[in-house]
Amino acid sequence: MSRVGRKPIPIPQGVQVTVEGNVVRVKGPKGQLERTIPAGLEVAVEDGQVVVRRQDDERQRRALHGLFRTLVANMITGVTQGYERSLTLEGAGYRASKQGRKLVMSLGYSHPVEYVPPEGIEIEVPAANTVVVRGIDKELVGNVAATIRAKRPLSRFRYADGPRGIRYTDERVALRPAKTGK
Repeated sequence: MSRVGRKPIPIPQGVQVTVEGNVVRVKGPKGQLERTIPAGLEVAVEDGQVVVRRQDDERQRRALHGLFRTLVANMITGVTQGYERSLTLEGAGYRASKQGRKLVMSLGYSHPVEYVPPEGIEIEVPAANTVVVRGIDKELVGNVAATIRAKRPLSRFRYADGPRGIRYTDERVALRPAKTGK
């Protein structure tokens, strides 16, 4: 049996977890999330805890058991604390600004790069070279941060002004020496 899957998830104060049919809904102070329960899994709320069980030991259900328990735990964390991912723009002239909901970045292209975040995501620009992505859905926050990073991934080469591109603030990049002339 999955060691992760069989651990019950405690429900914190101010959070409501409801199971209706094959949908689990989590409502908290920051918002509401819902997710469809995969076939072969059961979710129950017992004694202030969420318990995920599987119907049999089929390989796919065993794989989904721990995953779905973690997804529900992430939903509970999201509606109580929320998630954030920080990005750093590195390079001469690389900067970001916000125009309404839209993120506008200057990334060394001949045109500014614009990105409109999906519903439920908040983007903040505390400094010209820093972008913070916030939201209650961990998966969506990660996807938005990855999409922004993909606009200009960090170059692995050393330049006189340092590496160029967008990286996660906590990301360590192994830099290679720049090409040398003959």
